[in-house]
Amino acid sequence: MPLPRPHRFDVFVAVGGLLGGLLLVAVGLVTRPADDPIALFDGPWPILPPLVVMAGCELLRRTAPRAALLTGTAAVCADVVTQGNLATVLMFTDVLYAAVLYGPLASARRIQWITGLLTVAATLVPFAVWRVPQALLIGVVVGVVAYAPASTGWIVRDHRDAAEAARLRAEQTALLAEMDRSQAVIAERARMARELHDMVANHLSAIAIHSTAALSIDDPGTSREALAVIRENSVEGLAEMRRLIGILRDGPGAPSAVPTLDGLPALVDGARANGLDVTLDAGHGPVPAPVELAAYRIVQESLTNALKHACPGRVTVRLARRDGVLDVRVSSPYGDRDGPRAPGSGAGLVGMRERAALLGGTFTAGVEGTLWTVRATLPLTEPDRGAEAHRPATADRAAGAHRDAEGDRP
Repeated sequence: MPLPRPHRFDVFVAVGGLLGGLLLVAVGLVTRPADDPIALFDGPWPILPPLVVMAGCELLRRTAPRAALLTGTAAVCADVVTQGNLATVLMFTDVLYAAVLYGPLASARRIQWITGLLTVAATLVPFAVWRVPQALLIGVVVGVVAYAPASTGWIVRDHRDAAEAARLRAEQTALLAEMDRSQAVIAERARMARELHDMVANHLSAIAIHSTAALSIDDPGTSREALAVIRENSVEGLAEMRRLIGILRDGPGAPSAVPTLDGLPALVDGARANGLDVTLDAGHGPVPAPVELAAYRIVQESLTNALKHACPGRVTVRLARRDGVLDVRVSSPYGDRDGPRAPGSGAGLVGMRERAALLGGTFTAGVEGTLWTVRATLPLTEPDRGAEAHRPATADRAAGAHRDAEGDRP
């Protein structure tokens, strides 16, 4: 497999080191005299091969740092038995530094240990053999050539890794913030969808039912009564829509009239005016505002469903406070019918489930004998964690989607 193309900076370093070494050879500047016993090969020509090889290692300092270090070590050892070139030694220190900085983490750690042990050995062994202070200079030279570049590379690598970790943390924080924003937007859209459905569906269902009656019954009195109900529900629905639009225009901080359980008698009266036989039994006492809103909307949607789907008979609404929860139960006659008197969107049960789940409560809807019963238990204290309240809401939405595909009731 061919090696990757060298980095431009590495090419500049290699060319600069090679030209600098050639200049030193041309002017005759060497690191050891010709009569030095270590210099086995004297003259300028033996200096050139280690210099050229080390310049080639500089080309690999970033793309293949371990191969460059092994080759450079052999080249600097060959340079030791010549008169020596300062450029070769300097390039070796850079190759060693790059091996620690760009090489694998395990190799960088091993290089640290090896250069440290070599420095200690180069300091103690010559002094133990020759017993002269000048012998300590060998350890100093080895430390400057080997351990110092390795330590510098380790320090730079540590700072680079810390900066990269900080960048990743910042990106993760930004991603989490974006996810939170998206979830907040989704939750707000779901809340507005629930409010829109609960406020308008009741009025539109009544309009649809009474307009059908006015068209199918050829009786002026009946048509007049149906038109009166249609007009009343149209005006009330328009007022609700204007209120909702005002809230959207003014923002979430705008004051708005939130329905409370004190409005249940008026809600029941409206259902009776639309033709339902409704009985209200409310013995709840004071409850928190979020629970009031959820209970009111659940009763409102249940009455809307009864208006569209229930068989003739009495609809019972019961609210009772016990054991730290508000129990809401709405029962309507259930049996064979030709079909709904008004089309449903399928969002009613989903919205009621979400309202109960967001408060940490429970919601059930189904047939009990001859009655269709909607029951919600709403805790009178806030749930410990909002995330746990949100999770069942999502699960309830998925679980109830197939049941609500044809309407708000099966």
